[in-house]
Amino acid sequence: MPQLSPVLKQATPVLATRGAGMYLYDADDRRYLDFTAGVGVTSTGHCHPRVVEAVQQQAGRLIHGQYTTVLHDQLLTLTDRLGEVLPDGLDSLFYVNSGSEAVEAALRLARQATGRQNVIVFDGSFHGRTMGAAALTTAGTRFRAGIGPLMPGVAVAPFPHAFRLGLSEEAAVEHALRGLDHVLATVSSPAETAALFVEPVLGEGGYVPAPDGFLAGLRERADRHGMLLVVDEIQTGFGRTGAFWAYQHSPGVVPDVVITAKGLASGFPLSAIAAPTELMSRAWPGSQGGTYGGNAVACAAALATLDVIRDEGLVANAAEQGRRLLDGLRKTGADAPAVVDVRGRGLMAASEFARPDGSPDAATAQRVQRACAERGLLLLTCGVHGNVVRMIPALIVTAEQIDEALALWSTAVASAAE
Repeated sequence: MPQLSPVLKQATPVLATRGAGMYLYDADDRRYLDFTAGVGVTSTGHCHPRVVEAVQQQAGRLIHGQYTTVLHDQLLTLTDRLGEVLPDGLDSLFYVNSGSEAVEAALRLARQATGRQNVIVFDGSFHGRTMGAAALTTAGTRFRAGIGPLMPGVAVAPFPHAFRLGLSEEAAVEHALRGLDHVLATVSSPAETAALFVEPVLGEGGYVPAPDGFLAGLRERADRHGMLLVVDEIQTGFGRTGAFWAYQHSPGVVPDVVITAKGLASGFPLSAIAAPTELMSRAWPGSQGGTYGGNAVACAAALATLDVIRDEGLVANAAEQGRRLLDGLRKTGADAPAVVDVRGRGLMAASEFARPDGSPDAATAQRVQRACAERGLLLLTCGVHGNVVRMIPALIVTAEQIDEALALWSTAVASAAE
């Protein structure tokens, strides 16, 4: 009898039958406070009424208009609307379905536009599971093992992970930028380096925000050497970090290419890359396309998502509730020896677990995550060693729901220590 692949492992035991706002419900109608948001996808919560209405209306008009065959109004309107939130100059968009596809498109563009082969990524990066994206991913061997040889031309530079390095944030930035300069001097010549690919907050790598000065240092080096700065905002974009784009936490930094997905369409598969028209026009003819990219229903969901984020002030809410969440996590962590670091930005928050000898403690992280699920709070783990528990609530989360989650978290952490 057919079944799901046995390789797929569910993080929680929940069989969801419906969702509403911040909550999922199982077949017995038990309610779960969802702080996973579909791995950061349901940015406006589950089944936001305005998103549902837009999708229903569009499905009755046009479900799919393949965008290299015909254009449709939702695609053009979404392109105009994204111009309101993208930086000046990034005025050309290409749409696909998933984050991995968008990374592949950005990689293809970078190589074709510059005529250079190599790209540099950063330690702890996650850019996807397809062959090119997996070659750019260093957040764990599970994403790249057993499928080699991977795409050549990828070099890895340090990320300024201050906690792991045992340095201040300022010193970690200096360390990372020196490391990048060393890679450019020893592994990937600037003349052969097409682009730097960076997450402004490491995702699968452990929810580590780039400290002040790091992105500015990348921008300066990209300009100096004629490389592109490609910012992967797949998980961080659309208000997640308390700014519309996470790179905006670094004043004065504007990427050459922005990659977006996840929260873009509140759960519908849609992703995009944005770049200046002059740069995008350097892609070779026929190099961009796809059957489902820019699907009409997904575009309608994205337009409704933009409306909700604007009208409900969700970027500001992410900043405010993110501060509340991190403050609460730090209070719990201060009383829990196994919690060795609490970090995040906006509504990307994480607690890292370690043993008394300082080694990563994935077992305790997983016990806490499971204990939370038993109590009705859904969370995920991440980090190279799986010893980080992350919280990714939808941008609609309220102070009361933050406090509810923190209370459940505190009891789960205490129970895991017993």
